[in-house]
Amino acid sequence: MDSELGIGNQDDDQPYELTCFAKKHGLTLPIADAVLFAKGHSRTACDTAALAFLCAVATYARKESAR
Repeated sequence: MDSELGIGNQDDDQPYELTCFAKKHGLTLPIADAVLFAKGHSRTACDTAALAFLCAVATYARKESAR
C-alpha cells in the first residue's frame, strides 16, 4: 500500500499524521484535524468517522440540489 498516505502496515493505535489523513480521505486540514481530535488515536475509528462525514456531506449536497 501507499505509505505516503499513512496506510499499510500501521498499528491501529499509531495516530495519523494530519496531512496524510487529510490526503487519504480528501478532507481539508481543519476537517481532518477535527476528526482526529474527536476520534483520538484509533486509525479504525478515524477512518470510519471520515467516511461517515463524507457520506453526510454527499447526502446533504444531494438534498440541496433537489430543491
